[in-house]
Amino acid sequence: MRFIALDTPKPLSKIGLGTWQFGSREWGYGPDFEKQAAQIVRRAVELGVTVFDSAEVYGFGRSERILGAALGDDRPKVVVASKILPVLPVAAVVQQRAVASAARLGVTSIDLYQVHQPNPLVADHTTMRGMRTLQDVGLVGEVGVSNYGLRRWQVAEAALGRRVLSNQVRYSMLDRAPEQDLLPYARQAGRVVIAYSPLAQGFLSGRYDARNPPTGAVRRANPYFLPENLERGAALIDTVRQVADAHDATPSQIALAYLLRHPNVLAIPGASGVEQMERNAAAADIDLADDEYTALAEAAKRFRPITGLAAMPAMLRARFANTTGK
Repeated sequence: MRFIALDTPKPLSKIGLGTWQFGSREWGYGPDFEKQAAQIVRRAVELGVTVFDSAEVYGFGRSERILGAALGDDRPKVVVASKILPVLPVAAVVQQRAVASAARLGVTSIDLYQVHQPNPLVADHTTMRGMRTLQDVGLVGEVGVSNYGLRRWQVAEAALGRRVLSNQVRYSMLDRAPEQDLLPYARQAGRVVIAYSPLAQGFLSGRYDARNPPTGAVRRANPYFLPENLERGAALIDTVRQVADAHDATPSQIALAYLLRHPNVLAIPGASGVEQMERNAAAADIDLADDEYTALAEAAKRFRPITGLAAMPAMLRARFANTTGK
């Protein structure tokens, strides 16, 4: 396992574990998953993974409980991260919600406590006042944000009066906007970009194509998985496979290695089983050559999916077809 070269109380592994799936029925996990989740977490710890990310909204608190129980005695050794859903994120509420998350996680201090989304109506100075108090009393170690643009990240840091260590954003070979400003800033300022959905919910795994679309509800709601977009993405997936073959790796591992090439990026893919966790962790040790990285970047730029309002008619057709079985 490789780590980000920053001065943090605990090392930050380049690959972490995202736990949105833990306890979330929309991912298809039932009552037996807690045992499987424990096995995934145990194996992640064995492989040197130190960053475990959850949120109070994941499974309505179940993800935090499952993660905390799975970590057990290893909780003090790793970076336990969670996020507050910013509904009325004034200082007092931030403090109350942190106490609740810590209790579910079974920790006396949340190593990284993040604002899950920017609130358009509540300024960051009141939210960060609560975060600063949590740091002062030792209930929170580092403060982070999520889904923030660069300017608001910097405003949040000014409001906190201390570093806002990380910004957790959607970042993958399909979603490359963070490369424009967030990644350069992280490197210059000694901050971290945490990449969620680093495999674009499995689009980059090579498992799906226009003839074999995903069946789960979460992926069906993602326009990337429209048949038209799966067809458009075939050339990109072919390039990823070519690089993967050169490294005796999987397409998913190469898609992760593309992100991890930046020194201040860590990725938090989910894992549905121990073997997937092992493959994800191994991606941290893949070194892409300059020409391979360039080929991947160019192939990603050429992929032009149908998204936004333009995708709505196709999404509605797909939803209707799934409902009627036609």
